[in-house]
Formats: sequence, structure tokens, C-alpha cells
Amino acid sequence: MANKNYESEATLFLKQYKKDHPETDAKQLEGRARLWDKNVDTEQQEQFAAARVYQKPYVYQTNKE
Repeated sequence: MANKNYESEATLFLKQYKKDHPETDAKQLEGRARLWDKNVDTEQQEQFAAARVYQKPYVYQTNKE
């Protein structure tokens, strides 16, 4: 039966690190906001989709027609 109070070495390390470096959570949120938390402009996405130029599967093959 598993011990409910068990914490891995990685978990213990992270808890100690966050205790020693309390600014870590704020930096993580800042990094996430910079890279992922963006507002998506749906109108612009539709324009991108409408302007897409499809290419043939074999781009370097010449047409002999």
C-alpha cells in the first residue's frame, strides 16, 4: 500500500527552492503571460485562412501538361 505522506526528492527540491526563492511564482506567471496568454484576434485569423495559398504536394515537380 502506498504511503499517502510520501513526497519524491523532486517534490521536496521544488518546495525548498520555492521557499528559498519566493519570486519564482511571479516569474513563472510573467513568462507564461509573455509566451502563451495572448488574446486571439479571430477576424485576423479568418483573414489569414482566406489568404492562404495552397501548394501542390510535390512542390519541385514540374508540370509537363
